[in-house]
Amino acid sequence: MTDLRTSPVNGGDLFSERARQYALEKPLQRIHILEAGCGWGTGLDLGDHEREVTGVDRESPELRAYTCERPDLDTWHLGDLRTVPLPPRAFDIVHASYLIERVPHAELVLDRFVAALKPGGLMLVHLRDRDTAFGFLDRTLPRWLRAPGRRRLRPERAPFAERPRRARGAHARVPYPAGEGGAGPGHAPAGEVLTAPAGPEPAVPRPVPVVRTSPPAAIYDRVASRSGLRWYCVMRGLVVAEEYTSRQALEALGAGSGLADLLCRLVSAVTRGRLTADHSEVTLVIRKPENRFARVI
Repeated sequence: MTDLRTSPVNGGDLFSERARQYALEKPLQRIHILEAGCGWGTGLDLGDHEREVTGVDRESPELRAYTCERPDLDTWHLGDLRTVPLPPRAFDIVHASYLIERVPHAELVLDRFVAALKPGGLMLVHLRDRDTAFGFLDRTLPRWLRAPGRRRLRPERAPFAERPRRARGAHARVPYPAGEGGAGPGHAPAGEVLTAPAGPEPAVPRPVPVVRTSPPAAIYDRVASRSGLRWYCVMRGLVVAEEYTSRQALEALGAGSGLADLLCRLVSAVTRGRLTADHSEVTLVIRKPENRFARVI
């Protein structure tokens, strides 16, 4: 059983630190990262360690525009997360921030991520907890009431991990199966693999993009909660190494946080504490066991 506590650092820094610790255990190995939810948020900072980053997310014009501007992705795929190509046991780290609560069939999506994770690999999850007063208000209030505060959940200037973008040379478009919002049957452009052209041309740095879109709306499947993820990990034989709570969503409301906090405490009182007002989000560091006697997905 893990202690529920407040993280000493924000989720992004914590995840980057855990990723660097994992990379230090494998100094001669390239770290393969699955950036789950690449259309929103920022990547992991592994410093100078060699890595390859693959992004996946749902298909929408806003998520595609943001994904195209990310300098840290080597390949990416947008579409139905139940069908996007994910080779088994191919990734060392799965980074899923603000994704689980905003996708349908979240348990099936998690199963695909776990199957794509190497034994001993890490799954870094940050989500808004549906079993909180904030989660209740977020899924019941009209969207026009929620939008002003939610736009501040992601900083306007996204601090991507420092990584030079290789100069554009020959590139290949990666097909993905048509799914949610797909372009129809057959193949559609889903991403690109960047390769440096022959010759001494130096790497071309990519400027940090300016983000002006609001986060995607949350759906809040049953597993999108602290208790739901704990249950999922027990049923799949995963180990929750660390677990923290935070109030980032409430703090991001800025001047309106006082009223939002009052509403959350009112909901908590009406539900007799079943929906807590003490936190709005949960951060988990999950490890897939490499013991051969553990359940293998």
